[in-house]
Amino acid sequence: MKLDPRDHPWMTAAPTRAVMSALESNEDRTRFVGGAVRNALLRVPVIDVDIATQFTPDEVIRRLAATQLRAVATGIEHGTVTAIADGTAFEVTSLRRDVETFGRRAVVAYTTDWKEDALRRDFTMNALYASADGTLFDYFTGLEDVAARRVRFIGDAGQRIREDYLRILRFFRFYACYGRGVPDAAAISACVAERQGLKLLSGERVQKELLLLLQAENPVPVLTLMQENGIVQELLPGEMQIPRLDRLIGIERAMGVAPDALLRFAALLPDSTAQARGIAQALRLSNEARDRLVAAAEKDQRIGGSMQKALAKELLYRSGVEKFHDQLLLNWAGSGASPEDANWRDIFLLMQSWKIPLLPIDGTDVMTLGIPEGPEIGVRLREAEQWWIEQDFAADRMQLLERLRDAVRKPR
Repeated sequence: MKLDPRDHPWMTAAPTRAVMSALESNEDRTRFVGGAVRNALLRVPVIDVDIATQFTPDEVIRRLAATQLRAVATGIEHGTVTAIADGTAFEVTSLRRDVETFGRRAVVAYTTDWKEDALRRDFTMNALYASADGTLFDYFTGLEDVAARRVRFIGDAGQRIREDYLRILRFFRFYACYGRGVPDAAAISACVAERQGLKLLSGERVQKELLLLLQAENPVPVLTLMQENGIVQELLPGEMQIPRLDRLIGIERAMGVAPDALLRFAALLPDSTAQARGIAQALRLSNEARDRLVAAAEKDQRIGGSMQKALAKELLYRSGVEKFHDQLLLNWAGSGASPEDANWRDIFLLMQSWKIPLLPIDGTDVMTLGIPEGPEIGVRLREAEQWWIEQDFAADRMQLLERLRDAVRKPR
């Protein structure tokens, strides 16, 4: 069985050809591996192209340099070199075998045995290799499992998990993204038995897997499975709001909104800014992601399907599109209203179409009217701004200045 390169542009792209040519020989020393091969077989987009080779990292670097390609030692301790061709990055990893594992990391040795390298990978569908001409190599029934959309560990599932406990989350993420039918019983049993090992993982690794899982088309069945088997309880405090997430996904589809992993995560969590902040810290979210998660948890009850358009505009103006968007969708999902509800849809469409205006005056205009520098400038400016909002943002600069003049003339 082969992949026809003519059907897979990532195989024939100039950067791919450049890297493979640098590492190729007539002895089948270098192959595509993992996600690119799996996704090509599943006919889903190939995002990253990973390469496996019998050459050691030093030899990889030498060969890339010989063809004027840049090599970055991004994971040299694990045998990985990043090759850069025309701005495109390829992870090139030397074939390895595990010498010793510690649940989060491993001591590895280089090998030239493709099956030994495949043996240390997690799932059968990720242990597929393809040569530059598309010839496929399968050592653990990966082709059969891809065809059946079956996510299955290589060898003993418990052993694979103890080698790296992140594989528990990867199993559920892969099942959400690629799986079909009943999940593999041996995999579920091993994930449950080894779930306490999740506490050994760093927050960064956990958050990456959780957000990738939430990016799946519909992660709800898998999250339900994880909750029923005590997996989520090892990671997050409290009960997940899975029904709200389910309704949010329905709204996304109805309104043509792309899946948003962080907003979906917010839908799962309790409406508590303190908990959102604590979870963001535990998972080492970026400051931007933390602030968004906390803002979403504030749950402004004024935002809803029955709100007046004037109030919607004011809140959009004051809070910005992102915060309003997040709270609108979360409140909509939490209300139980249908994705086809006309009132909620009208507010959503207003948010999409209305361009938030800029206040046409500033503090300098207030000072020009004789108000000395100090806190009264802000007071006068806010009064004028509130009047402008109440006029549906229609007053222009001259009208606002006249309003300011009248206010300044009147004794306070």
